[in-house]
Amino acid sequence: MNKNLLFYFSILLFTLSGKSFAQTYQLTGNPINTTGWTIVPSAAANTDFIMLTDDLTNKAGAIKLNDPINLKYCDKWRVEFDFRIDGNGTSSGKGDGFAFWYLANPPITSQQGAGLGIPQNATGLIIGFDIYNNMAGGGLMSKVHVAYGVVPNTTDSNGLEYYNTAGSSFHSADLNSTQPFVGSTYKHVEVTGITDPNTPTNWIITVKIDGSTITSQTFIPSAGAATMTQGYFGFSASTGAASAKHSIKNVKIYTDKVSILKTLATQSFCPNPTTGFGSVNLTDFNAQFVANPGNYTFTYYPQGSSTPIANPSNYEFNTNKTITIVIKDNAGVLCDNPDGKIQLDLSPFKANDKTLTECNNNKKGTATFNLNSANVTDVPGVTKKYYKTLSDLNSGANEISNPDNYISAPGTVYVKVTTPLGCTGSAKIDLTFYPDTPVKEATIQSCFIENNITNAIFNLTTANVTSLTSGVSKKYYTTIANALNDTNEITDPYQYTSTSTAVYVKVTDANSCFAIAKINLAVLPPVKSAILKDKTICIENKTDLDAGPGFDEYIWSTGATTSAIKDVSLGTYWVKLRTGNCFTTQIINVKPAPNPVISNIDIHNNTISVNVSGGTPPYQYSLDGTNWQISNTFTGLARGEVKVFVKDLYNCPPTEVQITVPNLINAITPNGDNKNDFIDYSALAYKKNLVFTVYDRYGNKLYEANKIRNYTWDGKAYGKKIPSATYWYTISWNENNKNNTETKYSGWVLVKNME
Repeated sequence: MNKNLLFYFSILLFTLSGKSFAQTYQLTGNPINTTGWTIVPSAAANTDFIMLTDDLTNKAGAIKLNDPINLKYCDKWRVEFDFRIDGNGTSSGKGDGFAFWYLANPPITSQQGAGLGIPQNATGLIIGFDIYNNMAGGGLMSKVHVAYGVVPNTTDSNGLEYYNTAGSSFHSADLNSTQPFVGSTYKHVEVTGITDPNTPTNWIITVKIDGSTITSQTFIPSAGAATMTQGYFGFSASTGAASAKHSIKNVKIYTDKVSILKTLATQSFCPNPTTGFGSVNLTDFNAQFVANPGNYTFTYYPQGSSTPIANPSNYEFNTNKTITIVIKDNAGVLCDNPDGKIQLDLSPFKANDKTLTECNNNKKGTATFNLNSANVTDVPGVTKKYYKTLSDLNSGANEISNPDNYISAPGTVYVKVTTPLGCTGSAKIDLTFYPDTPVKEATIQSCFIENNITNAIFNLTTANVTSLTSGVSKKYYTTIANALNDTNEITDPYQYTSTSTAVYVKVTDANSCFAIAKINLAVLPPVKSAILKDKTICIENKTDLDAGPGFDEYIWSTGATTSAIKDVSLGTYWVKLRTGNCFTTQIINVKPAPNPVISNIDIHNNTISVNVSGGTPPYQYSLDGTNWQISNTFTGLARGEVKVFVKDLYNCPPTEVQITVPNLINAITPNGDNKNDFIDYSALAYKKNLVFTVYDRYGNKLYEANKIRNYTWDGKAYGKKIPSATYWYTISWNENNKNNTETKYSGWVLVKNME
């Protein structure tokens, strides 16, 4: 038998990924999964294993795959399984054995005894694990038999044990002393088949038990196995007059096949006008079937023929042809894949009308079309010429010179297509616009920044500028020109700081078309209370602060949430006033009323004038702190100490000073008789900055009595007596209070110099 005979096992994990994929049938699991298999009595599934026979005489059983398998294009295969042969009958050295096989005629009923459950005239590959020596008249043994052909198997004397065909059979030595098949534990078997490189119709079969190689040699298919095209994979076992329990589990069969991207590639060709033949380079199709054609060898066959095409790079045909392509892995890892087909259709050339759609960006009315992108034909190597009218195409006039960048409004152009064989055809290309990207102007508002009230932080992405909900992107710019040129994009549209102005958003839809929309930015200014003002109060008083109605929320620095707070003392307060979503912080100062200051007092005889600075007019004046007047002048005062009180508009506790109204001296007679010889104000020496100054009637200073002169005057000026006359004088000082109140007394004195 040739390689067609070997089992081709596939769970057909189809994929279009271009990668190899493992194909495997299994008998595994707990409980064991027998999906895809048929159990032939008296075999049975039992927890995690298949019991081919139980420990009774004259029993046979098998399990086989439901579907036939074809290995025509496979260069290798491998099977693994575990087996156990045990039971009461084996203790006496009796029993038969089991087989693994790939047969054209799997058992419907199984042969008992030495037949190992294999059907009569079994055709295919059989590997038996025999524990009963029929040739020696009975007795326990452990032998591996390989048959690659047709085994009669009608009696105990012409079964697998007796099959001997040169190059197609193998019988191992008795392994009972080294690797006995009978026992309570499972043994692991690996069987592999590889195409013999010297004779590709043969296979090198390797059998290993628990890692030890039993055989590894080339086998020649014989008899009916040589022409066998498909078969069934399975296991069988039997007992006869003796008994044993035969079990298998952990069955896994592997082949790997080149994975292809598609199973059919189709192309139409026009016939050469002279010869009537089409011509094609079949190798041009390779990349359609696998991602990396250089890793594979491709062989091409006319469908139904076993003779490969000798010159695939220049294949000529004069009728429609189906080409079978067989793909072989150059690395020798994967099995060949014969599933690809190339359908070559021979027909007069015809170009297909197409439509090109582009963007009417920002409603310009024109778009740039790449006319060459219109797939009017799948024929490779064609030339195309484009014209605005069919008349121009027919006459070959006014060809469009820039088909890759053709600027046009919606309309129609025409293309003339010429194939490498000289076939020609024409097609219409409709030029259309995608629907305009829907945009609309939007306005978004944002609250002012507290320390920069002409600015706000805007989330530009919240602007409702389009009805599109998916496949849309947006970019933001400060000018339309920037938006059109994609320059100076706003990098953080989620936190864009701006005054009240406009920005622009470029909205791009799923078709890569765009339109520009205007976003008006409105800074919501602070809204303050018109009635809430700073207050001035007496330092020991309290007051109320009222922001008034009209705000959505009030949050005071005191924690209050009412529109007004009561009985607050001196200090700085704030209130957050919410209008809509914006908060305005308004600061209010409750300041102490400044006390008025008695800056100076003028005394003239028995009249004083009180001069005040600071505080807040109007002022009120008093000499006792009880009776008040608005005039700053008091008359008819007695000589001596006097208290003066002043208060202002806020009516806070008054400011007071104590002053002295000095004794009035109006005449002196400096003649040395010790009577009225001088003026003496030394009694006021305790006053600060006391100065006593005398003037003539023209205002010229004649004398100044200070501390050195003991604040006295004897009627002389510059050491000489002055003429008898009336003279003016002033006395000034600062009262001994915290404000050093300036006090000035003025009067006149008659000087009579007696000769």
